[in-house]
Amino acid sequence: MKVLLYFLGGIAALVAALLVVLTFFFGSIVRAGVNKYGPAITKTKVELADARIFPLTGRGSIRGLVIGNPPGWRSDRAIYLGEASLSIAPLSLWRDHVVINDVLIDQPEFVYETKIFSSNLQDLLKNLRGAAGPAPEAAIAAAQSRPPRRYEVKRLRLQNGKVTIAVGSSSTSVPLPALTLTDLGTKEGGLTGGQLAEAILRNVLDQVLAAAAASGSKPAGSAAIDATVDAAKKAAEAVKELLSGKK
Repeated sequence: MKVLLYFLGGIAALVAALLVVLTFFFGSIVRAGVNKYGPAITKTKVELADARIFPLTGRGSIRGLVIGNPPGWRSDRAIYLGEASLSIAPLSLWRDHVVINDVLIDQPEFVYETKIFSSNLQDLLKNLRGAAGPAPEAAIAAAQSRPPRRYEVKRLRLQNGKVTIAVGSSSTSVPLPALTLTDLGTKEGGLTGGQLAEAILRNVLDQVLAAAAASGSKPAGSAAIDATVDAAKKAAEAVKELLSGKK
């Protein structure tokens, strides 16, 4: 009986150790992948501080994701995600088509800089649109010696966000409306990393523009924010053309 108990205890310890290793393995792969290939997709600085994926349950989280501004803009970053939790179909972690059932992004921060008919987020979206084509994804896949991994997101929720509207040296922060996206990549049989990022940012930019155009707040003594809000309104048509793929 003691031998059996020792044996079962050893198996349990081995399984526990394996799960710890797999958790670290998947998390480190996500973090390393984002930090290595993110800049090639966004053409900006991209840094992910930490990622945890629990392969048995499919639960996971990422912390401290920073996406830098494209060249020519003042702020050092365009997007900051302090923490996002996600639920993944466990078996899909081992496949080239990863199914993400739910993503919750809480308290994201965006910086929206505008120059009448352009903005930092528009430039970032253009970068992502360029990276969504076959060439960058094929290059990444070749470096990994595997087909491009595709992602399907059943539901993505963004809540309690804020956007800093900036023009020149003046800025103000306003709440960002909540956003829910569903079935990203479902019809297409999955999206590449660049395509998924573009689809998300396209919708976020629409929310940012709505928040900027509706904002009546401004820092004390600053008339520049009025110009920023007015610029957001003037940029609406140009952005609609960009989002529809006309530019």
